[in-house]
Amino acid sequence: MNAQPMEWNDLQFVLAVCREGTLSGAARTLGVNHSTVFRRISAIENKLGVRLFERLASGYVMTDVGEAMLMSGERIENEVLGLSRKIIGRDLQLSGALRVAVPDALLVKVIMPHLAVFSQLYPKIQLELIISNNFLNLTRREADIAIRATQTPPETVVGRRICTMASTIYGSIEYLTHQIDNSVEAHTWLMPDESLEQLPITKWLSRKYPKAVIGLRCNTLLGLYEAATQNIGITALPCFLGDSDNRLKRIFPPVEELSTELWLLTHPDLRRTARVRVLMDFIEEVLGKEKRLVQGHLPV
Repeated sequence: MNAQPMEWNDLQFVLAVCREGTLSGAARTLGVNHSTVFRRISAIENKLGVRLFERLASGYVMTDVGEAMLMSGERIENEVLGLSRKIIGRDLQLSGALRVAVPDALLVKVIMPHLAVFSQLYPKIQLELIISNNFLNLTRREADIAIRATQTPPETVVGRRICTMASTIYGSIEYLTHQIDNSVEAHTWLMPDESLEQLPITKWLSRKYPKAVIGLRCNTLLGLYEAATQNIGITALPCFLGDSDNRLKRIFPPVEELSTELWLLTHPDLRRTARVRVLMDFIEEVLGKEKRLVQGHLPV
């Protein structure tokens, strides 16, 4: 009969019998019963086509092959345990790189002002910020953490819903002051391009104001925000962005159809990693402090 490959579970049984010298001792070490050890050792010997132990009245005594397996097995065991310790140690240590995907406007206006505090608290964690308004693949580790405005986060990720993110239409005070006709369709509209197709403003505008004139498109919210401050036209912006600039004015109260939910997401395999946990807790705390602004509540 040809010998078959040995598995790690097999090696654990062999090592226990080698060290204890009896089936009952090995059973106590492994947390199983006596008969289980007997069956496993017999099955391993049959699978390998060798005898690992001599069965004596005093117990199980290693053959030459058994002694060789003990020496090799202990080296393998040390490697496995060492790897396990390294992995657990890294998980417990607040150090290493973290890739965080976050929309441009939210990063610049809400999160960035707080990151100096995080760096002081956790100087060994290296943040890699990815400006992204689309979903990166958390499964492929394109990012470790993602902050996303969405009603339906992917089923492959886990996370926390932070709050509703309100949006409405803004124009600069100077632009609006000089408009002769302030009807909505008379304005020049600043719109996101196809890379931001997930934003609801495009469908909302075509449904509500199909004759609106689009004067500019941009692939970032910060770009649209800057265009609005430069008196080029009106645009849809998150309230945390528009309300924080006294050059801009709301044309409508927050529009329910333009609002979405803000989520803090990661891959299930990473949610217990220490540096992921502390950053998610930190971002949640930051967004909690800024919640009224994000939800569109004007300062009292």
